Amino acid sequence: MNQEQQSLRQSQCDLPDQASDAPDILASLLEKADVEINGDRSWDIRVVDQEVYRRVFSSWSLGFGEAYMDGQWECQQLDELFTRLLRTDIESAAVGISKLRLVFEHLRHRFLNLQSKDRAFQVGERHYDAGNDVFEAMLDSRMIYSCGYWENAKDLEQAQFDKLDMICRKLKLRAGETLLDIGCGWGGLARFAAERYGVVVTGVTVSKEQLALAKERCKGLPITLILQDYRELRGRFDKIVSVGMFEHVGPKNYATYFDTAKRLLAPEGLFLLHSIGIASTSQGTDPWLDKYIFPNGKLPSAKQISDAVEGRFIIEDWHNFGQDYDRTLMAWWDRFDAAWPRLQSRYDKRFYLMWKYYLLCCAGFFRSRQGQLWQLVLTHADRAETYRSVR
Repeated sequence: MNQEQQSLRQSQCDLPDQASDAPDILASLLEKADVEINGDRSWDIRVVDQEVYRRVFSSWSLGFGEAYMDGQWECQQLDELFTRLLRTDIESAAVGISKLRLVFEHLRHRFLNLQSKDRAFQVGERHYDAGNDVFEAMLDSRMIYSCGYWENAKDLEQAQFDKLDMICRKLKLRAGETLLDIGCGWGGLARFAAERYGVVVTGVTVSKEQLALAKERCKGLPITLILQDYRELRGRFDKIVSVGMFEHVGPKNYATYFDTAKRLLAPEGLFLLHSIGIASTSQGTDPWLDKYIFPNGKLPSAKQISDAVEGRFIIEDWHNFGQDYDRTLMAWWDRFDAAWPRLQSRYDKRFYLMWKYYLLCCAGFFRSRQGQLWQLVLTHADRAETYRSVR
């Protein structure tokens, strides 16, 4: 144990009941990220209640997030705060009780199948069913809840249109083909592909609220939408797409996921996988995000994906535009914040702070480059036609 870790452990033991100042070791750790407690810069932390220190020392990032939701600390620019913290990798400094909790979280993901069939619908119930009004206010007109493509876009609407069109072009969609959308959300991609490319779409989701609204938005089009776990899918499809769903699959199920896609994809078919990724492999996940936003979620690394794909598919194209997620999240935050006056009759202040913390800490995650966004195009090994990708 180094001297800094010994000092932090001692701070946990000696912290008085009514501390008047921030513990020196915590201030020292934050200084490495150029963050001050009660400083005057936009990314500095302003402590409202001294109890925040106990919560941070006892449960680290979970306590930090919950203390923010309870109004115990504030920050003018959360996105920049998290960019600095993540670039510094401050989590590695956790010791004592907080370290034990982080170790437990890693072991939980390593040894338990948190994305089993029995758990598959939990994220739908706890996050995607939170309220369609929140998502309608926050997202673009097609309700696309994934990273936009900002190469030529000036606003969120155009960024999402360009992303959807790029997906369809990468898939080489042709009129009359069948398209499977694994994790179809509110039906935005399914509707776009059916209307603009003339394909017949089957979409699956684990959210009842998403399904109800998606059916309404896709009415009259050759689109079939069902509430189902991907492992139960049957049939054969010319093309397969999965956008923002792989993050809920989990490493213990990667083989099953790709085996399922391989079974469902026609011999000459194309499969586009769109997923958030992490810069290096990690066994755990952030406990605050796991508890409040994406239960049982797990972000893959490039190595985990390539290992799972090997022997099942050929990787024809791997496109990274992770920095576009920062801009997408900031656009979502601006829209959510602007809509709050009409949403607050249904949701309390703690929900507002939770959602703000979620969107802005995730923006910092991508801005720090720890977060990536990948689109892979996959084919069967014996596909005859040469694949030429597009951007």
